[in-house]
Amino acid sequence: MGSQPRLTGFRRPNGTMGIRNHVIILPVDDLSNAAAEAVAKVVPGTLALPHAYGRLQFGEDLELTFRTLIGTGLNPNVAAVVVIGIEPKWTDRVAKGIASSGKPVATFSIEGRGDLAVIADASRVAAMFLQDASEIQRTPAEIGDLIMSIKCGESDTTSGLGSCPTTSEAVDRWVAAGGTVFFGETSELTGGEHLIADRCIDDACRNLFQSTYDKYIEVIESTGANLLGSQPTQGNIAGGLTTIEEKALGNIAKTGSVPVVGVLKPAEAPDRNKPGLYFMDSSSAAAECITLMAAAGAVIHLFPTGQGNVIGNPIEPVLKLTANKKTAANMKEHIDLDVSGLLSFEYSLKEAGDRMMEVIYRCVNGRLSAAEALGHREYTFTKLYISA
Repeated sequence: MGSQPRLTGFRRPNGTMGIRNHVIILPVDDLSNAAAEAVAKVVPGTLALPHAYGRLQFGEDLELTFRTLIGTGLNPNVAAVVVIGIEPKWTDRVAKGIASSGKPVATFSIEGRGDLAVIADASRVAAMFLQDASEIQRTPAEIGDLIMSIKCGESDTTSGLGSCPTTSEAVDRWVAAGGTVFFGETSELTGGEHLIADRCIDDACRNLFQSTYDKYIEVIESTGANLLGSQPTQGNIAGGLTTIEEKALGNIAKTGSVPVVGVLKPAEAPDRNKPGLYFMDSSSAAAECITLMAAAGAVIHLFPTGQGNVIGNPIEPVLKLTANKKTAANMKEHIDLDVSGLLSFEYSLKEAGDRMMEVIYRCVNGRLSAAEALGHREYTFTKLYISA
């Protein structure tokens, strides 16, 4: 492994460390999207996060929405938050959850006031938050301060042979240095779930993983649907992955060789005193999965792809790597690392890992990912039930 450069980040009041310094305008519900986006237009440099949910949800579906909203605001890449909602009760709940971190939070409710008054008042606060955030200085950071997440997409045969093993190198090195990594994509473990179970650190972790996986599959099977075309996707099939088992082995290939130390619910934060590799129950849809992982505290994401993907996230930088020469050539503006030379024996897997780590270090220290440079800000909630 090459020498690690000095890493820097933004230390938050609760001790967490981010690599970006966003001021976000967070709508609690879909009805508040317009006001949030208007504030972001009035105060350039702030970031609105519109989404489709937050009304008439119930039970665990509602709790997941709150975890996602509050977790987004808690993400260490966020410096300050302006929360806007239609009703005061839920708006205050989200704001209080974020304020527990000690970072600046302001809350505005539209009901009884209207958009224009809220936009004016929220814009004044957002401008102040943005000015204050601009003075926050980068300080030295360690890998143990930072949470990484991983997910693959538009996979093909080169994924399992090249880009996923390269990601695996990064995962093992990150954990060895005291860091934490999330992986998920529950349905895409099918046929290889026993390989993950065998790596669980103890019986409690193993039993929780197995029950979480089984429950997810039971929900899918209860519909009687044929997943072919969704799992694997048409793009996966065109790329040579004809079964979910083949796809699963590529998915698992990126998780490294370290033990699984914990199992998380969607958008659930890990134990900060227990670093290591965590499985998060999550959809295999790229935007949903990364949104959940960012809400759990991940500050940088590795995304191996075969056929090519354009995914980004508004608050967690997404680094995409491929071992497919055609993808690297035809979608080069989306690819942060080309490791196709690994498959033509130009360099070893260790050397590919070195290249991956260099890209990670540069992103940690402030270099924009390809997705950030192109403005990709996919932010999508996971919904469990129908609405009431």
